[in-house]
Parts: sequence; structure tokens; C-alpha cells
Amino acid sequence: MSVNKQAVWQLSEPVPGSGHLFKYRLYCGRGNECLVRYDNERGKGDHRHMDGREEVYIFTGLAALLEDFWNDIERLT
Repeated sequence: MSVNKQAVWQLSEPVPGSGHLFKYRLYCGRGNECLVRYDNERGKGDHRHMDGREEVYIFTGLAALLEDFWNDIERLT
């Protein structure tokens, strides 16, 4: 059984490291294992964690972000 948590906020100015007005944290895990996580932590910008790696994520819009997150979950579960 996997756990999914999603939080998205619209801001008045971008988070440092991001060029858009959204702050987000999208997570899917099983037990203590993170399967996939997307976030734009202050100073790090948009990125995702998957397969034990952290990689840059190119944010093109909120709908694409959510679609990419759910597509990754589908591939991993």
C-alpha cells in the first residue's frame, strides 16, 4: 500500500530557485521508502527524487507537474 501526499500553494512571488508562483511538495512512498517526490525547496529550485537520485525537474506548468508525478507513480507501483 502506498501513501500519497500532495500540497501546492500559489505565492505572490517565486520561491528562490524557481521561476514561477507555485510552492509544491508531492510525495508517494511505501512504508519508510520514498518512491517519488517532487518539490521546489528554497534555494534548490524545481527537482524530483526518484530511484535514490535527486534530479532537476523542468517546470512547465501545474497541470504538467501533476501529470508527470502521477505518471511516475504509475511506472513505479
